[in-house]
Amino acid sequence: MTNEKIKRMFDACYLAKRIREMLPPLPQGVMPSYIQYMDKIQTMEKQGICVKVSDISDALNIPRPGVTRTVKEMETKGYLQKLSSPDDGRVTFITLTEAGKALSRKYDEHYFNELSSYLDDISEEDADCMICTIGKFYEIMSERREHYEK
Repeated sequence: MTNEKIKRMFDACYLAKRIREMLPPLPQGVMPSYIQYMDKIQTMEKQGICVKVSDISDALNIPRPGVTRTVKEMETKGYLQKLSSPDDGRVTFITLTEAGKALSRKYDEHYFNELSSYLDDISEEDADCMICTIGKFYEIMSERREHYEK
């Protein structure tokens, strides 16, 4: 791959970051990560998973301490609640509160359903290719970062 192509890939990543910044404004004190966490929690719950911090960490590829911190913030703000496992009191499950579900619906279901009609010119195959390519690029850059930190 040429240096010019690599630079264009980085430029595309910058545009992707700018696209995320164009999402509708969130209520005061709500971070974009909250919406992402709530989406992952709901997705896992639909699969029958009782969600733990480690599940969110693994799903989002974020270190556990950062997930723990964000979960605590979200719990304090009333979007999540923690429940002790009935089988093992040391295990804590995380679920959305009614306030969390309402926030998720507003910024996930409603916004993305509306946005969907504007994206008709992007094929499913192109979207899948973009998702796959960005994922691979992220993995490569993560590996390179670990190499440079040694």
